[in-house]
Amino acid sequence: MQRRYLALWFPYLASERLRRRASAGPDERPLVLVEKDRGALRLADCDKQAVKLGLTRGLTLADARARIPELAVVEADPAADQRLIEWLAALCDRFTPLVALDPPHGLVLDITGCAHLFGGEVALRQRLGLGMRRLGLSLLASIAGTPEAARALCRFGDCAVSRPGEDERRTLPLPVAALEASPETVIALSRAGLKTLGDLAGRPSHTLAARFGETLVTRLRRILGHEDARITPLRTPPDCVVERHFPDPLQDTDGLEAIVARLLGEAGRLLEARGEGGRVFEISFFRSDGAVRRLALETGRPSRDAAAILRLYRERIDSLADPLDPGFGFDAIRIGVLVCEPLGTPQASLDGRAVEEEAVADLIDRLVARFGRERVLRFVAQDSHQPEREAALVPAAAKSDEAPWPVSQPDEPPARPLQLFEPPQPVETLAEVPDGPPLRFRWRRVLHEIARAEGPERIAPDWWRDGPNEHTRDYYRVEDAQGRRFWLFRAGLYGRETTAPRWYLHGLFA
Repeated sequence: MQRRYLALWFPYLASERLRRRASAGPDERPLVLVEKDRGALRLADCDKQAVKLGLTRGLTLADARARIPELAVVEADPAADQRLIEWLAALCDRFTPLVALDPPHGLVLDITGCAHLFGGEVALRQRLGLGMRRLGLSLLASIAGTPEAARALCRFGDCAVSRPGEDERRTLPLPVAALEASPETVIALSRAGLKTLGDLAGRPSHTLAARFGETLVTRLRRILGHEDARITPLRTPPDCVVERHFPDPLQDTDGLEAIVARLLGEAGRLLEARGEGGRVFEISFFRSDGAVRRLALETGRPSRDAAAILRLYRERIDSLADPLDPGFGFDAIRIGVLVCEPLGTPQASLDGRAVEEEAVADLIDRLVARFGRERVLRFVAQDSHQPEREAALVPAAAKSDEAPWPVSQPDEPPARPLQLFEPPQPVETLAEVPDGPPLRFRWRRVLHEIARAEGPERIAPDWWRDGPNEHTRDYYRVEDAQGRRFWLFRAGLYGRETTAPRWYLHGLFA
């Protein structure tokens, strides 16, 4: 299938953004936006009226005011312009998931295989133009077989739709400025008598490359439609997509869940045919006023069970701080499976453990949907001898390569306490010899007489993390006269690492 691209350009984006935001009555004066450049205030953008009066970008503000004294002047805000163009990109996402930014103030949509959903390429272009006019934005749009051809026709030509195979014929009359090369290159081409892309196309490519560089030749090939360089979409396209468009905006929120359920069923059938399951499902609601609301549902393991995912959707809806508001209605609903993994046919388990694991996984998914991914955590084993580093908390829904948990010997007491202190708490001790177990210790103003002690268990520091000055630890499991059990360690080898080892309480046994 030959690829098709739709280029959009908003020539007065900055000024129209300010006009849309203005709360007072309309200002009839020409509007310019200025920024400081080379020690002077210069025009960064002009509205349509200022352009008709002969003002252009790069002109100094003093020169502009000398020509038109009644100018309205506003400081340029590129960050606000960028936020608006990204919002417009999200609006265009309802037509295709492949939307890329095209600076300055432009977008490129890969509409391959989806234009027929909106009545064809001409109807799609007209629908976009009507929607932008309702938002108060001027729009130029062109469709061609490569992104560069569509951009050149949009910004330097007057062709709305270049049919497949017509890109070269449509772009040959364009001026050499369509190459968007440096001003020096454009001047050199003009002085050589090369006014249009057709003049360049008639010259040998190696001659042009030797004089102006390979970049110019490559861009010429792409504008003429001889080479297609795919766009880089603003959002990563989903592995699997199902969607529903409505002829009239949907305002009935009661029927919304039924539509989501049908779309989840379609997605499940597509995943089953591919032998896969989804890990992250994104539901996008496109409102008729251009707003887009997205809900992400994450599962702890691959799934294509529509009923289970629908339960997560209900949990997510119930936990929203900002309820799902249809406004004037939804134009479209899309479900994208952002992460897919292999999933075979489930097998029955004779010992029932599979049912238990499935129940735990479903519980984790519901908790994640209600409280968020970063609030539902689990412990995983870490490859370290340091007790405080042997375990770590990670999101319960995250997939990770985990180290195996150490297995204790049968009929042996636990090697590690259930409760660890972080950081370890210093204690005062009395020992018979500096490198022996303590006879008693004082912790939190309470003196504990040690009845039994087992150890030492020597643990060397992680020198690659802590450096060479970290002390070796000798751990002891001790029990006081009342039967309470503690985990103590001495920091530093007596006579080798220190002359005054310190004692710490690191944990409590049950």
